[in-house]
Amino acid sequence: MTDLTTFIAGLPKAELHVHHVGSASPRIVAELAARTDGASPVPADPEALAEYFAFRDFAHFIEVYLSVVDLITEPEDMRLLTYEVARELARQQVRYAEVTVTPYTHTANGIPAAAVCEAIEDARSAAERDLGVMLRWCFDIPGEFGVPAADETLAIALEQRPDGLVSFGLGGPEVGVPRPQFAPHFDAARAAGLRLVPHAGETTGPGTVWDAIEHLGAERIGHGISAVHDPGLVAHLVTHGIPLEVCPTSNVRTGAVASLDEHPLPRLVEAGVTVSINSDDPPMFGTTLNEEYAVAAGLLDLDAAGLAELAVAAVDASFMPASAKMDLQAEIAAHLAAHG
Repeated sequence: MTDLTTFIAGLPKAELHVHHVGSASPRIVAELAARTDGASPVPADPEALAEYFAFRDFAHFIEVYLSVVDLITEPEDMRLLTYEVARELARQQVRYAEVTVTPYTHTANGIPAAAVCEAIEDARSAAERDLGVMLRWCFDIPGEFGVPAADETLAIALEQRPDGLVSFGLGGPEVGVPRPQFAPHFDAARAAGLRLVPHAGETTGPGTVWDAIEHLGAERIGHGISAVHDPGLVAHLVTHGIPLEVCPTSNVRTGAVASLDEHPLPRLVEAGVTVSINSDDPPMFGTTLNEEYAVAAGLLDLDAAGLAELAVAAVDASFMPASAKMDLQAEIAAHLAAHG
């Protein structure tokens, strides 16, 4: 595996499922927590965060995630966090990332929508200039806050329309959050030219994935792993070319899957479903995108050529301009060729 680890470390990549606040480094989170003088439950010690990020279940994960969101109180916090996320992506040879941002949780904490967008856009431009990583945004509805949050998320997306915004999503818990209620919001986002990428089938069954396709017009599915239990759904994903954004370690850490050995990734790939490999909320789950590629190599018994194919699949499934896709695909091929 040592040889593959080196190959993965240098492999040019695209990441399609990574959350903005969930990517904040332990150092940044601890610094933000320290400002609260103990008023936040989030530890101000980076070493203590590993224990704080030990999730009992998905509901506990959401609770912890929102406690970190609450630490972000100023536009400069947004800018710093965004740039540091880009720095970590660049370190892993990520050339392009579609980062999920949840503007509603920041406006609810008192940061004006225009300031949220200005901060992330400023960091996006700086990251592309300084680090060579291209960031694009998915604005997602936090499903646990219902239709009012969807109304505001859509309004921010359409009224602010930052240059980096490419897609519209839906995150948060699935249990008790029916997908069809958000159909008008996804229809409006599509009409405005945004691509549609809701989460579904992470902690619920295949029915949620069907809802995401039939009611929300999903072009890609965040997670979607429970589709494996419905052969008809698997066939639909294959026939219609709807990719899944798979995050193996995340699924284990939130309890969506009992263990990596039981992860459905191999069965989905064997059935012909297009998948990309992603890190979701990497510091919270104690992982990186490079480590997720190593996990996928183990689950799928991949060599360097197979890992390069996974990297190309993410590029193909991305919303990059065609010319940028070609450039990144060529870079991946060159890396494989140099590996010998």
